[in-house]
Amino acid sequence: MNTSIHNVIIIGSGPAGLTAGIYTSRAFLHPILIEGNPPGGQLMGTTAVENWAGNISVMGPQLVMNMREHARHFGTKFLSGKVTRVDFSQCPFILETDKHGILKTHSVIISTGASPNKLHCPGEEDYWGKGVTVCAVCDGAFYPKKKALIVGGGDTAMEDASFMSKYTTDITIVHILDKLTASPAMQKRVLENPHIKIIYSSTIAEIKGNGKHVTEVVINDQKTGLITTVPVDVVFLAIGQKPNTDIFKGQIELDRMGYISLKGGTKTSVEGVFAAGDVADFMYRQAIVSSGSGCMAALDAQRYLEKLGL
Repeated sequence: MNTSIHNVIIIGSGPAGLTAGIYTSRAFLHPILIEGNPPGGQLMGTTAVENWAGNISVMGPQLVMNMREHARHFGTKFLSGKVTRVDFSQCPFILETDKHGILKTHSVIISTGASPNKLHCPGEEDYWGKGVTVCAVCDGAFYPKKKALIVGGGDTAMEDASFMSKYTTDITIVHILDKLTASPAMQKRVLENPHIKIIYSSTIAEIKGNGKHVTEVVINDQKTGLITTVPVDVVFLAIGQKPNTDIFKGQIELDRMGYISLKGGTKTSVEGVFAAGDVADFMYRQAIVSSGSGCMAALDAQRYLEKLGL
C-alpha cells in the first residue's frame, strides 16, 4: 500500500485527462495520471483529425501521443492500469487500482470518458476507423459525394443525417424499429429531405469491405427476414454511448443516463472531486471540448487545493 497522499490524481488518459495533466503539472501539483484500459480514449480509434485547432490534419493516435508527451514533459507521472474502486466518503480520497494497490489523494479529476454503443456484428471491429465511426461531425467531411449509412432512429441519428446532407445526396438511415424515436422537429427535417432514405424494422447483419475500407453492409429486415446488401462508403453508428461511471455509482451524483452531474464548472457532488470530458458531457462529444474541460477541471482542482493550503 502506498502511504503517501498525492495532491491530485487524474483518472483517464483521453484529451480531458491529458490536458488536466498538463495544467496541474505546470502548477507544480505533481499529478498522478492513471491511464485506464485501453489508454488514450476514443481518439486512439480514429484516423485523421481535421477539426483540432492548430492542426490542419493529425492522426488521432498521434494527437494523443503529442498530448501525452506534453504532460510528461511538465512532470505528470503516468501509471498503467485502471481504478477498480473509489471511496469518496472521506478525505483523503481512496482509490484502489489493479496494478498499483491503494492510492490516497487530496483531489480527483475524473476523465474516464464514454464508450460508444456498438452493433456487435461481423466486420464492425475489422473496419472500425476504416469507414465505421460514431461521429458525423468529426468525419463527415471525409466523404463528399459518397454513400453514407447511419444506424439509429433518435435525435443523434437525425442530426447526423442532416449534417451529412451538406456533403452528399446519398444518405440511408437504418432503424431497428418501425418508426423513428427522435423529436418531432428532428424527424420533420429528415423526412422532408429527398436525399435521405429510411429503412425501418431492420438491423445491420454484417459490415463488409476490401480489407482497407468499408464497401457494403448486409441489412436484415426484422419483419420479413429479407437480407439485402447495400453499397456504402461510411457507416455512422448513432445508437448512443455509455459513460464510464460504474465505479462511481454511490460515490458521486450521476444523472439518469449515468453521466456525472456537475454543480458548476467541473465540480461534482463531492467537494474535491472534479469531472471533465465525455464522462460528464452527453451533448458535444468533441475531443477539443473534452480538452477544454480538462483545463477547467485542473484550474478548479488547483483553486481547491489552494484553499486547503496545499
